[in-house]
Amino acid sequence: MKNYRIALLFFVLSSLSVVAQQKITLEEIWGGAFRTKGMDALNAMKNTNQYTVLNYDRNSKSYQIDLYDFATLEKVSTLFDTKNHNEVKSIDSYTFDKNEKKILIATNSNPIFRHSFTAEYYIYDIPSKTVSSFTANAIQEPTFSADGTKVAYAFENNLYVHDLSSGVKVQLTQDGQKNKIINGITDWVYEEEFAFVKAYDWNVTGTKIAYIKFDETEVPEFSMDMYNEGLYPTQTVFKYPKAGEKNAIVSLHIFDLKSGTTKKINLGSYKDFYIPRIKWTNDAAVLSVQVLNRHQNNLDLHFVDANAGTTKIVLNEKDAAYVDITDNLTFLKDNSFIWTSEKDGFNHIYHYDKSGKLKKQITSGKWEVTNYYGFDEKSGMIYYQSVENGSINRDVYAIKVDGKSKVRLSSKTGTNSATFSPNFQYFINSYSSATSAPMYTLNDSKSGAVIKTIVSNEAVEQKLAKYDVTSKEFFVLTTEKGHQLNAWMIKPKNFDASKKYPVFMFQYSGPGSQQVANTWNGINDYWFMMLAQQGYIVACVDGRGTGYKGAAFKKCTYKELGKYEVEDQIDAAKVIGKYNYVDASRIGIFGWSYGGFMSSNCLFQGADVFKMAIAVAPVTSWRYYDSIYTERYMQTPQENASGYDNNSPINHVNKLKGNFLLVHGTADDNVHVQNTMKMVEALVQANKQFDWAIYPDKNHGIYGGKTRLQLYTKMTNFIKEKL
Repeated sequence: MKNYRIALLFFVLSSLSVVAQQKITLEEIWGGAFRTKGMDALNAMKNTNQYTVLNYDRNSKSYQIDLYDFATLEKVSTLFDTKNHNEVKSIDSYTFDKNEKKILIATNSNPIFRHSFTAEYYIYDIPSKTVSSFTANAIQEPTFSADGTKVAYAFENNLYVHDLSSGVKVQLTQDGQKNKIINGITDWVYEEEFAFVKAYDWNVTGTKIAYIKFDETEVPEFSMDMYNEGLYPTQTVFKYPKAGEKNAIVSLHIFDLKSGTTKKINLGSYKDFYIPRIKWTNDAAVLSVQVLNRHQNNLDLHFVDANAGTTKIVLNEKDAAYVDITDNLTFLKDNSFIWTSEKDGFNHIYHYDKSGKLKKQITSGKWEVTNYYGFDEKSGMIYYQSVENGSINRDVYAIKVDGKSKVRLSSKTGTNSATFSPNFQYFINSYSSATSAPMYTLNDSKSGAVIKTIVSNEAVEQKLAKYDVTSKEFFVLTTEKGHQLNAWMIKPKNFDASKKYPVFMFQYSGPGSQQVANTWNGINDYWFMMLAQQGYIVACVDGRGTGYKGAAFKKCTYKELGKYEVEDQIDAAKVIGKYNYVDASRIGIFGWSYGGFMSSNCLFQGADVFKMAIAVAPVTSWRYYDSIYTERYMQTPQENASGYDNNSPINHVNKLKGNFLLVHGTADDNVHVQNTMKMVEALVQANKQFDWAIYPDKNHGIYGGKTRLQLYTKMTNFIKEKL
């Protein structure tokens, strides 16, 4: 019996030891073992202090649009249930009309590019509880008129308006044609880089529709082979303007529903320009239009008189580098407007009168406003998110429109973001940090006080605590040139400063981006923790060009993408290599997309610093990337050939000494596989040995089925073999 007890005790202690040293596996990471609970996406109502959530009942296999009260978070009613309406089998998304009496329901959605899709649509009338269909076609971007009596939509590059009462359909445009003319929907490059699809807008009375026409006839075409399951590959062909090539010619038009006529608006003598935003003001006859020159360093905000067809510029922004486009333009009741700008060196909020005269710079300081949430007309308060508490943190604030009475509404240091109730009485705060899993709370908008915890993730924190991992250590790394850069480091749990550890660096480095942030783990972070368990130090440094530290820090890379960012990563690796506990001969670097462009350059140009690199879906020359993104930061190749070529990793392949893994998907419509093929040819002709992997029919994200697990297994094995 005594021996049995000893054996049992030994077994228990051994079991506890195993639990205490539990190791993270790739199968767990990509199987969702560390997935956190979140809140279902909520849709705030406009007329009541309520919100809706799309729910799914697994038992009845039906979808519900449920209405909740912001004050109590309790369900009020079910507005729509697919089990009661057989014609609607599923719900992908939904929107309300202005009066919130009708719901536009999307089903059977089919993606086109990053944001765009076609879908079948139904209209549900809430008072009568009836469902109707207004077209048998799969359409794009339908929206209600202000009075809810009409729906506008796009189909096969033309715009239509359907009258829900009479059933009459009016075709607004006739010239839409694939790869030639698009009406009211953006082309590929606008969708990708200006981040919008619906290029039309109803006025506030539902009497006029403004839209942008894209003539992409002269835009060069790009083609991708799709291997699929068939005997022969198919080819996808679409218009894609690379840097310096012809863009679509854009024009602005206003359709008058009463007269059935269209006005083409003369915006002035612009030669080569973009229309990145259109938005009606609170005056049904005044349309706001943002016009950006091709260099993207001059932005004009036009007010268009929709009746006369005339325009005037009410605001102009110029920048020595570029002007960023946002969705923050907000019109108040008197048609004065809220605007955000970096013109004083940091992104802040401004208030202009309806003629464009500055009334007040509302926020100021050497910190950035990172999100504008809205304006409460009743209290005169503006709500926003900023980095006032450090560039790696985010907090929620309220401030009077006159710039006074500022209140910090979030209390915990980390990343806070808010969703406000329609009357701004409450907000749902999403909080996390590097050591605190996401928590959602209902808060009071005056004081920020927590009213109720909605969702927390202690279970994930407790689960992770059972693993042999350490959290990120944040610090500021100062290079030998004196640049102060935000950084984090993950060390092995049993870290011993007397030992020498290999270092695996991760970065993205793109303009205005951020990887060093005090927020909960992303999926890559669990991979980094796994590598730390296996004896690697993982480090991340945000170099010059990244965001939230002011315009000068972000825009210093202008016309030289890859020069200063690569310099900072090499210099950071040199600093890290001098730490007593680092083996300077075993430093590697990894990145995806822009990060892959960087990791390639770092290995080639920092051949004596980096032992290995992994580049996934990299840009290898900015000559191969799209016009809007690339020229914003580089101008055109015709104007800035040296900026393009001196910083292209293709032109540095002869310097390769270390181990290089190159990865790409063949169906990447964003960073084309052409980039990798050109790099491969350059490496071959330089007689350099390297490893590479191609993923058939996979896009920029390289996912689907076991793809991510296989890719990360490949990368893990490469690190263990080469670093």
